[in-house]
Formats: sequence, structure tokens, C-alpha cells
Amino acid sequence: MLDAFAKVVSQADARGEYLSAAQVDSLSAMVADGNKRMDVVNRITSNSSTIVANAARALFEEQPGLIAPGGNAYTSRRMAACLRDMEIILRYITYAIYTGDASILNDRCLNGLKETYLALGTPGTSVAAGVRKMKAAAIAIANDSKGITSGNCANLIAEVGGYFDQAASAVA
Repeated sequence: MLDAFAKVVSQADARGEYLSAAQVDSLSAMVADGNKRMDVVNRITSNSSTIVANAARALFEEQPGLIAPGGNAYTSRRMAACLRDMEIILRYITYAIYTGDASILNDRCLNGLKETYLALGTPGTSVAAGVRKMKAAAIAIANDSKGITSGNCANLIAEVGGYFDQAASAVA
């Protein structure tokens, strides 16, 4: 896994070039937004249980067949596995937010996840719906301006949303 800095340097090195002004400016902007990035990660992390529980609750209200006898989340063991998977996806999204790079999310979480769900008979569209519900909750928490580093967070929030969208599309 490479963070955004190592990735840019590695790419420039592979081409035998210096960092471009645009690359330096992009990394400078990331540093300037570092406190906001950490605030967002801390907020999501400290509310992760609530985010997952509320997303699962809303998902099961929308798709009651998942928790009905024979459903993919029927029995406490299957329900626990569902919640665990949602928690893992959320955790890797926070890693991507923190580093500003989706490679750890892709490599260690999403790579092969759709195929695993297919093999288990788990509906990927339901998993994707759960991820979208976590996205809405996480963005609402991250966008709360109380106790967060001041400044425009629109780009960071869009980035956060992009990681959730990437996860949802990877399992659908």
C-alpha cells in the first residue's frame, strides 16, 4: 500500500522525472487539509458502530426478506457476519480517507469480495445498498461543522463519498 505521497513519488521515479508543479500543489493541498481529513476519520471511527447498526436496520426495513427465515441475514450467526462485513468495509474506507488513496481499500477489502458473495449466495445488490446507507450516515456525521477544523470540506466529502461508491459498485 502506498499513501498519496509515496504513490506520486513512485510514479515520477518510474518515469525518471521530477515532481510536476501540479503534483506538488496537489500534495500541498492534501497537507493543508490534513486536520480536516483526520477530523473526518475520527468522526466516522468514533461513530462506526452507530453507522453500521443504523445502516443495517434501514436495510432490513427496506428488504425484510433478508432477515426472514431463509434470508441471507437470518439467524444470529448470519446477521453477525453481515454486520462484521459492513464494519470491515467501513474500516477500510476510513483507511482510504486517511491516506487519500483507495489502494488499501481495493487490495485488502474489495478485491474478490463480489466473487466471495456470489459463492456464498449473498445478494451483492443488498450489500451495495447497505454500503450506500453507511455512506449517507458517514457523510452526515463528517459534514457536521461542530468541533471540526474550519474550512471548505467539499472536496474531502466528495472524496469520502467516492470511496463508498467504489465499495458499493465493487460488490453489486
